[in-house]
Amino acid sequence: MVHTRLDGVLFSRMVYLGANLLSENVKVVDGLNVFPVPDGDTGTNMNLTLTSGVEELSRKESPLITEAASALAKGLLMGARGNSGVILSQLFRGFSKAVNGKEVVNTRQFAEALKSGVDSAYQAVMKPVEGTILTVAREAAEMAVRAARTSDDLVVVMEKTYEQAQTTLLRTPEMLPVLKEVGVVDSGGQGLLFIYEGFLRVLRGEAAEDVQKRSQPVMSDAELNKLVDAQHAQIHMKTEDIVYGYCTEFMVHIANSTEPDKKPFSEGLFRSQLDKMGDSLLVVSDDEVVKVHIHAEHPGSVLQYAQQFGSLHRLKIENMREQHANILKAEESKAPAAAVATRELEALSYGLIAVAAGEGIAKILRSMGVHVVVEGGQTMNPSTEDFMNAISGLHANEIIILPNNSNIVMAAQQAAELSETPVSVVPSKSIPQGMAALVAFNRDAGIEANTVAMNKAIASVKTGMVTHAVRDTRMGDVEIKEGDYIGIAEKEIVTAGPDLLQSAQTLLLDLVDEDAEIVTMFLGEGATQEMAEALEAALADAYPDVEVEIQDGGQPLYPFIFSVE
Repeated sequence: MVHTRLDGVLFSRMVYLGANLLSENVKVVDGLNVFPVPDGDTGTNMNLTLTSGVEELSRKESPLITEAASALAKGLLMGARGNSGVILSQLFRGFSKAVNGKEVVNTRQFAEALKSGVDSAYQAVMKPVEGTILTVAREAAEMAVRAARTSDDLVVVMEKTYEQAQTTLLRTPEMLPVLKEVGVVDSGGQGLLFIYEGFLRVLRGEAAEDVQKRSQPVMSDAELNKLVDAQHAQIHMKTEDIVYGYCTEFMVHIANSTEPDKKPFSEGLFRSQLDKMGDSLLVVSDDEVVKVHIHAEHPGSVLQYAQQFGSLHRLKIENMREQHANILKAEESKAPAAAVATRELEALSYGLIAVAAGEGIAKILRSMGVHVVVEGGQTMNPSTEDFMNAISGLHANEIIILPNNSNIVMAAQQAAELSETPVSVVPSKSIPQGMAALVAFNRDAGIEANTVAMNKAIASVKTGMVTHAVRDTRMGDVEIKEGDYIGIAEKEIVTAGPDLLQSAQTLLLDLVDEDAEIVTMFLGEGATQEMAEALEAALADAYPDVEVEIQDGGQPLYPFIFSVE
């Protein structure tokens, strides 16, 4: 089968099969994560990200490559989870920009679009590391460009692209020593290879008639709704102080410019006019659809204005005053009335958003001033859209986000770039770092001064975590057996063994030195108070001057998280 042109229909089929293959192999990709921990989630993050892209693509099916690529890019952007998901979204965001305005593309244009995607992905990563999905994508795109110079058949070009991706993936252990040490290839690169395999199989005609788009997300709506808990941000105001009472969301299908009763659409003018009608405005648009979120006092006026540019779809209007009154009523049943009243009077000139897994840790973060806790962490990385929802639901002049996980930083930064509210991301990579940053926060200082102070604070704390190994491996001098309890100091595995308490004690004594003053233990699933007291006693013998605090964190998968200051 020969394909000399790529249109929106063929491209969509390629994406659908690529998404299916990735979905079928999520556990394979997750299993390639370097650390043998139960939360290796590269495959999960890429799958959830691509699922979001496929859903948007399936809603906007088009024979034009420009429209199909744009829909995919938008869905990926909003659904991006984890570093691997953000990089994947940028690969296709750059691809979309390269094919913008084109009905079909030839082999050279297709190859240049792949290269454009790589350029976007590299720009999105602060410190690109070779031997990762970035390298696989880059060398594959470079091969596509070379192949397109001598062939006008997309099958040939994609074959060369896929083969190069395979070759590069097998070389990733030589580029990244930690991969070689563990004996695996890069997980993100493997995920991309599954996607490219789907592309190639459709172009070859294999299983082309069986390609089905996935219309259901991997997670249920109920599970997705649990990711963001914005309730606690609402207790900082009185119901009667809500100026714009109706949360209004809708989509505008922009009419063709030839329709006499519709006005030509300008995003800048549209945004400017809506901004006068409310707050918490979010406008995302492409050439076909505009997605709007706004808090307005007169939603009818908003809809009437928007209808000048096209037809309205997916309308949702909620009475926030009624919701807020119910929230306060629920909160009052959980806290003394005086405490609630104090919080109601507090002016929300700033907003703090933090990520956490475990109700105990979430409770501690809220007690330290966090307004919105986004559920997530090692086992589930929030998406860009989850952060956007948290930002839009938080009525604050300035916002600071604490990701508290290295794999969540990029999604938070992407949301900050999309937000109209000033947002700063303090790149905390653990719960202890996030809490240290909160201690350094000064509500009387501006966002820039706080960002500097909080960044300095996260460098002053050491983090240790205990979890169990999901496979046999060797990390440096540490021999690890499946089921062992492994102790991780910062990013290094320092101990492994079958006894939880012994592994925790070895890790803790490795973390603490003569300069340590305070050690905080966060107890998660599998840890007991008796174990914590035994660790406290061992620490007292070795370092009698160190103060110890024990907190019920409730975090999954990690029985112990240690903070050493």
